[in-house]
Amino acid sequence: MSFRKLLPLILVLAGSVASAQVKNLYNYQDLSHFYYEKQKDSLKKAWSCPDAFRDRATQKEYRELWDRRTNSVIGALTDNDYVHDREVYSYVDDIVRQLVDANKTMIPVKPLLLIDRSPAINAYSTGGNVLAVNVGIIAFASCREELALIIAHELSHNILHHVETSIYLRAQWLGSDDYKKSLNAVLDSKYDRFSRLSKVVQGYTFSRNRHDRYLETDADSLAVILLKKTNIPFNARFFLRLDSSDMQPKQPLHHPLKDYFAAWKLPYEDAWAQRRSKGLSSRAYAFTDTTSIADSLKTHPDCLIRYNRTKALSVATARQTPIPAPIVEKVNKMIIWDLYSTTDLTECLYRILQLKDKGDKDPWYDFMAGNVFSGLYYADRELARFNAIGIVQKELISKDYYALQTMLEQIPRDNLKQYCQSMQTQAFWRSPDEKDLGALLGTLALDPDNSDKNKAWAARAFTSANANSMYCEFANNFEK
Repeated sequence: MSFRKLLPLILVLAGSVASAQVKNLYNYQDLSHFYYEKQKDSLKKAWSCPDAFRDRATQKEYRELWDRRTNSVIGALTDNDYVHDREVYSYVDDIVRQLVDANKTMIPVKPLLLIDRSPAINAYSTGGNVLAVNVGIIAFASCREELALIIAHELSHNILHHVETSIYLRAQWLGSDDYKKSLNAVLDSKYDRFSRLSKVVQGYTFSRNRHDRYLETDADSLAVILLKKTNIPFNARFFLRLDSSDMQPKQPLHHPLKDYFAAWKLPYEDAWAQRRSKGLSSRAYAFTDTTSIADSLKTHPDCLIRYNRTKALSVATARQTPIPAPIVEKVNKMIIWDLYSTTDLTECLYRILQLKDKGDKDPWYDFMAGNVFSGLYYADRELARFNAIGIVQKELISKDYYALQTMLEQIPRDNLKQYCQSMQTQAFWRSPDEKDLGALLGTLALDPDNSDKNKAWAARAFTSANANSMYCEFANNFEK
């Protein structure tokens, strides 16, 4: 009997094993496209552009910038950039509610809270009384008080209307005579027109991963006031921790790479992690000098300056409340799944190895490592291995990270296929939907029938048997 004919039987049998059920991080319907469907229309209505300028041309620029912000948020909701996991949401929302209740004069209406699936260590305000907190910052925060400071800072941006002010000032500039003169000067020039034009016409952008550098000192100051009124102790040293926020790929592993692969009973050759090509890309590099690289928080004022401005307000002896271990575990798993589903396979696997270094023995991480190898072999089959690896420049990563991405790039195809086959036979595929996902990946990566029709059939078989599974997000990529 062919694998394709066996697959429905496998899915039915796996779905009947209730005793093996392992709880998902969240349901497929908790993704923002489903969960916030009604809020999208409400946001559009609430964010209707006001008449701010008498000049029609300037008002047109203003409306375009205003609508760009609205469309960015609506688009992010539609693209499932957010998730409403009940436990994580409730934990963060409890902090937001505590800050709002203690500062009713400044925050009369509780903001709409969104949990962003991005691993970037960030939170952001969008204006319009909407606040987003990335799972990356929840995983990074050392305690509840540090997370509260970050949330209070973003609430301050909303209170002070910084986003709306930024849009207004940008429209005012685009409608001004000075802007028109600057634009004409660039167009009349003979050299560096593109770079000069980019600086002149740079518009308002909405980014989930980076901060916009405006009025940050005011937001810091107001955040400290919000915390004080809420009786949440403030420690300026939290700002110093933020200076290392983009250092995750820079952290070395505790063991040689081959040790992790040996634990999965996978063969490993040191030569795979050694760059074979010649030229600039293979020159020796110390993996230490990162002073010239701007991280996502460097668009804020320097963290040392922020610390010095506020250290006199610190309650240095206050007790710090650890973020509950189940919350940290959940957000770490969300990060790994997000990296996998967005096909950033090296960082996904590297984070798994880092969690193993911390002693985490949850079989789910082995399950996800198996997915990485299957996903990479599928990408190789589709002639897209390089893109799936997600190559990162040396200046941003550790020597171990560089070795891992080199290994994933250079491992021979036959050995990668062996990895894929070996991981599919191991015991960490526990819950019904995990086993079914393994069957789907087997079809994608190993089935001799590599047609789109066969892939779509296997994907629909998965979603029909696992309608609530978070892994439907992956299967949906192949259903059509």
